[in-house]
Amino acid sequence: MADDVQELSGVKVLVCDAAGPAIATVQDALDLIGATYLGAEAVAVPADRLDDSFFVLSTGFAGEVMQKFVNYHLRLVVLGDISRHLEASSALRSLVHESNRGRHIWFLPDTGALAARLAEQA
Repeated sequence: MADDVQELSGVKVLVCDAAGPAIATVQDALDLIGATYLGAEAVAVPADRLDDSFFVLSTGFAGEVMQKFVNYHLRLVVLGDISRHLEASSALRSLVHESNRGRHIWFLPDTGALAARLAEQA
């Protein structure tokens, strides 16, 4: 399966294939942003596609990626189990908690949770 634009709760979301290429650089993130030209308002990325450096906040990678999405007025949704990363970093736990309270960056378990969250925002 390739990355695919799906409508979830009335919002077009670029749902990225878990088997797709790793997102290890800011350019990789910009390539995903470019793929939203089909009209997507959000990008849902499986956590396994994100390089581990994304979850180590001291690298600055997560901040750079999240800022790009905010600058382009797109939501970034990280899907899947990130518990091993959360266990290793209280700073990441705080970031996830605060992000999930907002409207632009979310960390959710699956597309079902994403659809429910989008429906709440409508």
